[in-house]
Amino acid sequence: MDNHTILEALTTFLPKSLIKVDEPLKRYTFTKTGGKADFYLSPTSHIEVQKIIEFAYNNQIPLTFLGNGSNIIIRDGGIRGIVISLLQFNQITVNNQSITCGSGAAIIDVSRRARNHHLTGLEFACGIPGSVGGAVYMNAGAYGGEVKDCIDYIKAVDDTGQLHVIKGEDLELDYRTSIVQRKHLVVLEATFKLKDGDINSIQATMDDLTQRREDKQPLEYPSCGSVFQRPPNHFAGKLIQDAGLQGHRIGGVEVSTKHAGFIVNVDNGTATDYENIIKHVQSVVKEKFDVELKREVRIIGERLKD
Repeated sequence: MDNHTILEALTTFLPKSLIKVDEPLKRYTFTKTGGKADFYLSPTSHIEVQKIIEFAYNNQIPLTFLGNGSNIIIRDGGIRGIVISLLQFNQITVNNQSITCGSGAAIIDVSRRARNHHLTGLEFACGIPGSVGGAVYMNAGAYGGEVKDCIDYIKAVDDTGQLHVIKGEDLELDYRTSIVQRKHLVVLEATFKLKDGDINSIQATMDDLTQRREDKQPLEYPSCGSVFQRPPNHFAGKLIQDAGLQGHRIGGVEVSTKHAGFIVNVDNGTATDYENIIKHVQSVVKEKFDVELKREVRIIGERLKD
């Protein structure tokens, strides 16, 4: 099926205003890098998402889901097929000690809404830049807390468009992994179960974590957040620092001089620059300390053709 035929088919069940053709994806990533998507769709209902998935599945069209683009690198060749944006699903609803939110909601906003309703348990997320869907996908965590501690259940779809409701204890959440990853599910909605707390204490904790984050992290530059997982018995940033790699630059991308665990876009860097510097860091750390650094950031899409 060629792109013209795909476009015609999409307009039979999606308004044209929700369809963008050859859309530059660097507009949607924190690194400000990434090539074009053949089709970039912004569905506004779960039914529309299911219809897109069913259409793609039946016609063997590649399908990619994109949250807020905070912990991902999209290659410079872009993404073939269909990219679905989930940012429209950003509602946040509080009901007693539960907060239900769309997968496109920023986890920071959810933590703030919890605070405003005197609910404790999501303070750790006050500085995590990802979406709710991404946070569940990788069991996001910081400063001793993680999604695993407070998730109640999610609604997700599989690669055929079928909807599933999965309890928190069945998500197999572990360090930066989940059943959502392993079964290629797409989170549409998540509900967190929290506890009543004192708003002043909650705010104090959030202020402390925010200050610690601002002190340590290079927030002044575009980046993809923490690039590497924590190796057993080590800290990735410490290994990279001890390897003398802070400030090392390839193209417009460099290892942050403020926090070695971050790689920042300082001068119109590309996704290729990111890939090359990540591989270089992994190689040097392996050579110097015999430790393999595994990526936390996802890298997707196609490389530019020569």
